[in-house]
Amino acid sequence: MQRPEDADPRIYFAAERTLLAWVRTALGVIGLGFVVTRFGVFLHLIARPENHPTPSVNSTAIGVSLVVLGTLTMLGATAQYVRFCRELTPLQRPARYWTGFATTVASGLALIGAILATYLALT
Repeated sequence: MQRPEDADPRIYFAAERTLLAWVRTALGVIGLGFVVTRFGVFLHLIARPENHPTPSVNSTAIGVSLVVLGTLTMLGATAQYVRFCRELTPLQRPARYWTGFATTVASGLALIGAILATYLALT
């Protein structure tokens, strides 16, 4: 039987804040990966402005790896959040609050990260 003192939605909100902190970190890693990937083109453009710049294989590989790492971080954080939320009692979940919003946002951003990694690897 649930005791009234167990009814604490702060537990859920702490888990959601943790997920969103991981999402923020993953977005930073994805952004860094994009910059690193395109930095090779920038270096070639400065070295030889008359030639058509092509991306460096090294910067592309490192950048795509960072984008993939950020995407996997976001997926892992989302999976961990979902597992944790399944363990919460109904009293620990906030009333009249859509608890799937954070997972929807994180999953959508992970999908965009995967698409970005594919695009960067192929161009």
